Amino acid sequence: MNPSTKPGSPLHGVRVIDLSSVMFGPYASQYLGDFGAEVIKVETPLGDSTRRTGPSRAPGMASVFLGLNRNKRSVVLDLKQAAGRDALQRLLEGADVLMHNIRPQKLGALGLDAATLRERYPRLVCASLNGFGESGPYAGQPAYDDIIQGMSGLVDLVQRQTGESRYLPTAAADKIAGLVAAQAILAALLGRAQSGQGCQVEVPMFEVLSSFSLVEHLAGQTFQPPTGGTGYARVLSADRRPYRTRDGHLCVMPYTDEHWARFFAEVGRPELAADPRFAGMDARTRHIDELYGLLAEFLAQRSTADWVAACARIDIPAARVNSLDDLLADPHLQAVGFFQELPNGDGRGAVRLPGTGVRFDGQSRPFSAPPRLAEHTCDVLNAAGFNEQEIAGLLASGAARQAD
Repeated sequence: MNPSTKPGSPLHGVRVIDLSSVMFGPYASQYLGDFGAEVIKVETPLGDSTRRTGPSRAPGMASVFLGLNRNKRSVVLDLKQAAGRDALQRLLEGADVLMHNIRPQKLGALGLDAATLRERYPRLVCASLNGFGESGPYAGQPAYDDIIQGMSGLVDLVQRQTGESRYLPTAAADKIAGLVAAQAILAALLGRAQSGQGCQVEVPMFEVLSSFSLVEHLAGQTFQPPTGGTGYARVLSADRRPYRTRDGHLCVMPYTDEHWARFFAEVGRPELAADPRFAGMDARTRHIDELYGLLAEFLAQRSTADWVAACARIDIPAARVNSLDDLLADPHLQAVGFFQELPNGDGRGAVRLPGTGVRFDGQSRPFSAPPRLAEHTCDVLNAAGFNEQEIAGLLASGAARQAD
């Protein structure tokens, strides 16, 4: 049992049937499970592909899967078989949310098209998590993180700043879209509580990530007629980076007029605060490359520790650069109980999982371990009203599978 589904959890009593796989959908449903929903992960007989992505100590339990699927139960149904599809429909009778990343053209064959779902389950929130909106010419095209990073402007932003077209070294499109999907599903559940009716929720990665990229970078194209081109100069400056110090690197963010005045005084150049190039936000933005070039020169003259102390003294945001390894022993993350250790499921130790940082009434929610493939099939079917004979028939036909 997922500990976060106990009474008192914010989403206690909400049942989610999750047909999604890889990262976009599972990241969204993991948040729902973290907040107390009962998440039933319906997998194919082969299982989610991320079960084999990254290092693993037990078959089907690779690191990427572990990072996306805590607080869930795994059911295997073969939706290519009529009996598997019928079993899914019975699970939906007791569900609040269905989420999937199935392309629109395949939904009808599974009995999951919008019209059928609305007629059979009027209170169901059905969330379609796909690459592109269904009303546009790209509808139905396959989409993965790299594709959406390229199409949504993220690669262009990196190219403008560095001169080289590269992806962000994280699955940014999948995870950002996943966060928006979780938010949209929660909004739909709130709407249902008011109206009594479910709805169809569409969360297309391309549109979500294009919106994300353009918040600050629509810039002069915000206005009609335009006042300039796209791109926010301060963020795109090639000199906006962690700065070299005498012995490492520093993230520092003088931002307001007061910040810059205190910084220039600290380095013995107080007159620069009145320099027309740097006097005010608008002037600094126009001359951002010159400003950041000066900042880099000044920071290189002292050690990282000296600068962290100096910035704390003059109240300017600054921090040393953490490596991924540093996070594992970070004193703040340790103090707030950010990491949780759970049984690995193979009898050979534990797995360490990062939390969300979210607390309700001052408390973070405990996790349950990510499930083995088909670990909960019989339990879930039994709770949905299947008798022992029906379950045995599904298992014998291969329409369902239960882990050993």
